[in-house]
Order: sequence, then structure tokens, then C-alpha cells
Amino acid sequence: RIADFQEVLGEPTVALSKLRELCFSGIPFDGGLRCLCWKILLNYLPLEKALWSSLLKKQRDLYSQFLKEMIIQPGIAKANLGVSREDVTLEDHPLNPNPDSRWNTYFKDNEVLLQIDKDVRRLYPDMAFFQRPTDYPCLLILDPQNEFETLRRRVEQTTLKSQTVARNRSGVTNVSSPLKTTPSSLSEYEVLPNGCEAHWEVVERILFIYAKLNPGIAYVQGMNEIVGPLYYTFATDPNSEWKEHAEADTFFCFTNLMAEIRDNFIKSLDDSQCGITYKMEKVYSTLKEKDVELYLKLQEQNIKPQFFAFRWLTLLLSQEFLLPDVIRIWDSLFADDKRFDFLLLVCCAMLTLIRDQLLEGDFTLNMRLLQDYPISDVHLILKKAKELQDSK
Repeated sequence: RIADFQEVLGEPTVALSKLRELCFSGIPFDGGLRCLCWKILLNYLPLEKALWSSLLKKQRDLYSQFLKEMIIQPGIAKANLGVSREDVTLEDHPLNPNPDSRWNTYFKDNEVLLQIDKDVRRLYPDMAFFQRPTDYPCLLILDPQNEFETLRRRVEQTTLKSQTVARNRSGVTNVSSPLKTTPSSLSEYEVLPNGCEAHWEVVERILFIYAKLNPGIAYVQGMNEIVGPLYYTFATDPNSEWKEHAEADTFFCFTNLMAEIRDNFIKSLDDSQCGITYKMEKVYSTLKEKDVELYLKLQEQNIKPQFFAFRWLTLLLSQEFLLPDVIRIWDSLFADDKRFDFLLLVCCAMLTLIRDQLLEGDFTLNMRLLQDYPISDVHLILKKAKELQDSK
């Protein structure tokens, strides 16, 4: 299999249909094949190999530019406050109510940052990886010559005076008063000493910059679950030359992936043709085609697809399985030329594989099965999904 991949990737122009076919059945970890294939499948790398090195250099330089503009410069302005008078002008000062005020933007950004911070610290808590230091901390940020406020310091210094409202898409709003949270909530995990950065801090930066560049959607809870597997895959690449640029490469692949699935995160589109409600209903209509008995049973118990399929679809199953299994599922999803049609079939396969239990169970039991899916063998699920696809 590795030889098959090497042959396709060795051509001057990669044959996309052949590559998709190979990736659909799972990509070997060896030699950084997965990282390379994902970058091609997510339209980050072009099919002409000759263009790779110039494109990568351009994109990675662009990402450094984003870091400077969105983290370092505002951080310098904040650090200089009170040192240099010209920073606090009559027009722009921290109490300026004008929505265009630079300070107003700064405080708004802090609200987004706190939400991201809370979510990324808890990324894959069963794995030590995200708490460990990266071998390639961002030198732009950690340069000791830089006297500026880093994201880490911003989080430490920002306690929102108002209540913190978490933007939770499934309709539940978590209103938590910062005063009532336990003191350990911010120091849930020890922050590494200066000069080191944990992997979760890198993910935090990627999400913060994404939110700044995409103000229409900004940051919505759950995006951390999408960026996590991408970053993990790129940051564990056996090829150190690629691994060193995991942050920038993850950012662009995440941006491209979000361009395809962002409608799932936008509440106002929920009921449109491209929104999440439509997709959840599609899971049920596909199930009705494939297994009408099971479909009727779920209908009869009033088990709506939003009770479980919302999370399955929005987060591309990243919360239902262990990380290595999520990565295997994503090989097939990214290789799907109809872009995530296969995901609907995977969801149907998950339902049909536990049909006997669902047919016997009552509402409570079935909800528990669907909220905490019992089968962990993703190969079995993918095989079933492929059978459903072929039986169309």
C-alpha cells in the first residue's frame, strides 16, 4: 500500500482520483504520507508538485504576518499603554464607547479568546499530547526581546466583568459568572514555564487568528474539536521539515475545511438547504431508505436527529471515537469527492449496526446508546457505510 501511495505521489502531477481512491481505504502513517495526502485533499497543496515549495513558503510567510498583525502589534500597544502618551489619544482610549475604537475591538477579542482558551485547555483530556511542550514553539511570540502581551498573558489578566456567556450551538446557553467559577478553572492545567509552549497554546493561536480573520462566524464552540485532529496529525509528522510548520499548515487546512463545513456552525442558516437541520434530516431520510423498520422505531419514540446527529455531523464524529479512530474516519471523509455525503452514510451505518439494541430499547436506553455510541471498531462502521453507498 505504501508503494501505491508513493507511486501516485511521485508523479509530477498528482492524479487526484487515484489518490482519493487510495486515501478512502485509509492512509498509512509511515513517512508522513497522511500529512501530505490531507494537505492535497484539503486543497492546500496543488496537484502540480513543482509549485509546492513556493506555495508553502508564501503561505507560511503570510501566517507570520497574521501573527504580527493580530497578536504581536495589539500586544505591544497594550504593553506600551501608560508608557507612551501617543497611544492614548483623545479619540481612542480604553473607555471610548465608539464601536470602531481599537480598544473596543481589543476587549471584544478578549471575550472570544477566553472562550477559545476554556475549550482548548480541555482538548482530548485522555491524551497527554496537547499538554506537552511543542518542539517548535513560535519564536516570533517567545522572543525575549519582545515586551508585549502574549495571548497567555491576556487570558491571565482578563476577567470579564460581565457574565461569561458561552455560545453553545445546541441551544443551551451556559451562563457562568466568573466569580462563581472555582479558582482552579484557569489553572486547570499548569501553564508551562516561559520559553515553552504547550500544543494546546498553538491550537489557541490558530483559532484566535481564524476568529479575527472571519468576524462573521468568529469562534463557535466545537471548532476546537475540528482543529485538534488536524494539528495533531501535522505536529506528529515523522518528517521534521513539515512538522516544524505544523501551526501554519494546520491554520490553512483548517480554514479550507471550515469553508466547506462552516454553514453547520452558523445558527441563522440552520434551516436553509445548506444548514445543519437539513443535513440531520437527510440522515433520517437515508435511514428510511435503508432500514424502514429502524426509522419508524426512532420516529415512534420521538428520537429526533438533533439529539445525537447534530454533534456527529457538526464535529465530523470527532467526539464519538478515540483520536486515532477519528483520524482514520477523516481519511475517508476527506477523500470523498462529494464532500461529506459519505458522512451521512457513516451516521446511517452507526445506526444500523446497533439496530437490534435500538429496536429493543426504550427512549431512555436508546438516547444513552446514541449519546455514547457503543461500537469502537471504526473499520466495521466504515465497511458498513461503504456497503450502504454501494447499494444505492
